[in-house]
Amino acid sequence: MTAPQPRPASGPEAALSEALETEYGVVYGYGLVSAYSLPEFNGLVVTTIRQHRERRDRTIAILTSRGVAVPPAAAGYQLPMPMTTSNDALRLAIRMENDTAAAWRAVVEQAVETTDREFAATALGQSAVLAAHWNRALGNWPITQAFPGGQD
Repeated sequence: MTAPQPRPASGPEAALSEALETEYGVVYGYGLVSAYSLPEFNGLVVTTIRQHRERRDRTIAILTSRGVAVPPAAAGYQLPMPMTTSNDALRLAIRMENDTAAAWRAVVEQAVETTDREFAATALGQSAVLAAHWNRALGNWPITQAFPGGQD
């Protein structure tokens, strides 16, 4: 059995590794969203975390199949904002979906394999839709971005 190659510094596998690291943090973060959000959002939390776990697991499988070292999840993550209310939880959810959209957009831009591009484009679209759901729940307007995952 061949040892995994070290994580690439750039290119498609590096973008996939970075997206995976973002997914790890998002799965962690949704545990907090679940704890702090109102019960009326439980269904959306369950749907959302399921998508992120599936995406995380598929990304691990892709990297493993290519012999690329899979970055480990951290033991914990620093939140980008204080968390004390349900609205804080919703803001965190929006932030995380925007972060994953940016990570998957980078994969789309750097992908060489058609399957990677399709997987990343689907992930980008899912993150944009989830961000819209969370924006609507918080009462933000507009609820969508013209170009998810970027500032353009």
